[in-house]
Amino acid sequence: MNKIVKDILEYIEDNLDEELSLDRIAGKLCYTKYHINRLFSQETGTSIYKYIQTRRLSEAARKLSETDMPIVDIAYEAHYGSQQAFTQAFGSVYMCSPMAYRKMHAGCAVQIIERFGRLERAGGSSGFTGCMRGGMAA
Repeated sequence: MNKIVKDILEYIEDNLDEELSLDRIAGKLCYTKYHINRLFSQETGTSIYKYIQTRRLSEAARKLSETDMPIVDIAYEAHYGSQQAFTQAFGSVYMCSPMAYRKMHAGCAVQIIERFGRLERAGGSSGFTGCMRGGMAA
């Protein structure tokens, strides 16, 4: 994997809870936002924005299954402005609502981060299949 892309991934992982924009990432890595976005997309098959969104949703899914935090708090921690926006984004990836996901995975040792957390392969396929089919693809 390209060193710049590895640096981007490392920066995102280290700052996932912070405000992450292309400008900020590019500034920290001393490259233009156009350059890092192009390299990242070529290497991973997805945009930096989409990767950040997917990682934040995977963290939210982990919190839903491992904690009793209110969904609205998880939504705000995932950088969504409302629970409704979070529910819509979550549903587009996991094919169910956050509440349904929590009910299906409560008490389970879901290993989302280990399986899908870091996008370290070319192609960028997320592997998510939805709640009704077991939650994750192999």
